[in-house]
Amino acid sequence: MTMEKHTPIADILKKEETDYKVCVKGWVRSFRNNQFIALSDGTCQASLQVVVDRDNIDESILKRIKVGAAIAAIGTVIPSQGSGQKLEIAADDVIVVGDCDLDTYPLQAKRHGLEFLRENAHLRFRTNTFGAIFRIRHHVAYAIHKFFNDRGYFYLHSPIITGSDAEGAGEMFHVTTLDLNDIPKTEDGKIDYKQDFFDKETNLTVSGQLEAELGACALSKVYTFGPTFRAENSNTSRHLAEFWMIEPEIAFADLDDNMDVAEAMLKYVVQYILDHCSEELAFLQKRLEDEEKQKPQAQRSPMPLIEKLKFCVENEFERITYTEAIQILKNSKPNKKKKFDYVIEDWGADLQSEHERYLVEKHFKKPVILTDYPKDIKAFYMRMNEDEKTVRAMDILFPGIGEIVGGSQREERLDHLLKRMEEMNIPAEELQWYLDLRKYGSCPHSGFGLGFARLVLFITGMGNIRDVVPFPRTPGNAEF
Repeated sequence: MTMEKHTPIADILKKEETDYKVCVKGWVRSFRNNQFIALSDGTCQASLQVVVDRDNIDESILKRIKVGAAIAAIGTVIPSQGSGQKLEIAADDVIVVGDCDLDTYPLQAKRHGLEFLRENAHLRFRTNTFGAIFRIRHHVAYAIHKFFNDRGYFYLHSPIITGSDAEGAGEMFHVTTLDLNDIPKTEDGKIDYKQDFFDKETNLTVSGQLEAELGACALSKVYTFGPTFRAENSNTSRHLAEFWMIEPEIAFADLDDNMDVAEAMLKYVVQYILDHCSEELAFLQKRLEDEEKQKPQAQRSPMPLIEKLKFCVENEFERITYTEAIQILKNSKPNKKKKFDYVIEDWGADLQSEHERYLVEKHFKKPVILTDYPKDIKAFYMRMNEDEKTVRAMDILFPGIGEIVGGSQREERLDHLLKRMEEMNIPAEELQWYLDLRKYGSCPHSGFGLGFARLVLFITGMGNIRDVVPFPRTPGNAEF
């Protein structure tokens, strides 16, 4: 029986028909009164009640039906006799496919803390919360690919191992095959990378952007969607050592074109989740509301989860310059009364999440796109404005989270790019291939980066980025 074709629970509940025979397979969520099984197979948010015919099922089988056990059940779909569900299965037969040792099984029929579930990340998929999160995560990824595919973009796999630092940050993981117990050295005592696998120093990438620019300047529109790595010793709720980035690049596009694409993409993806994950969102919203009741008023979310998502879809994004934003913030009540943790005093300040959220949630009451940042707080590849103080950068700010997208028009002028690299001590010889792009048919082009996990964090309303990644990699943690 265990190999018999079975029907996903999602299909049964969607069909809403009764009086037909099915086989279902899944994991036991609860078993009440030795008769009522709450069965989940992960295909949807809801469990399906299986009502056991105790007269026809051996007592030895009933004793093995425990929380966490994998079972198969054959029976008839009937209208539910109880509250909370429309359908249930009257089971004629139940087989225990995989027993569960309840003495050691960490997940009991109760609410578990998120930190506890992080420590048991191999099993947390089975909970209602993480089932919802990872189904939404799938749909977010699909929507991103669909958005770009339907608009003529080509999906490009940028390298994971790289010899360059796209951000100039220096916080990178080294890749080597050298024997760390016997590292070869040059005559002047430096590591001899000529004996390493790639004949040079290499790292895990922090971004696929530079390679995507190469693709865009031949294929017109490309995007990368792949893993990136940052060896930043940060234990905040917003940082990971391994994360996935979506990075489109568009040839013959200026900053306005870039903003148009980014706004359209975000609205498309959020609307797709509203359309396809309503049960998961309703569950997560209820969970968030219960959690918020325990917090002080000042720490609560600005609006309910679903309302927050609709807020981003239904409003046109406000577009203002960094300079205008600084004036708004300097004159704001929180700044004048020194309520901000980081008081805004001068032009050139690097905006913090509290400032970004103020602009979105309090001042404009809509998502905001900030443009034309000071060059000194942005990357070397961003196109210089005529004032030679600001660059054609843009950040998109969302409620509750602050910056969600960062992008720019890229510097297509070779002389300007070389000057910026010199100012920022970035060796030109290491990026000769990138500079060549400015010598052979250069054109204006733009792009942006969107952290996939950060987007999922925003959509699900979770408070810690480790809870929207299957197996998070953080300082001191590479479990599972």
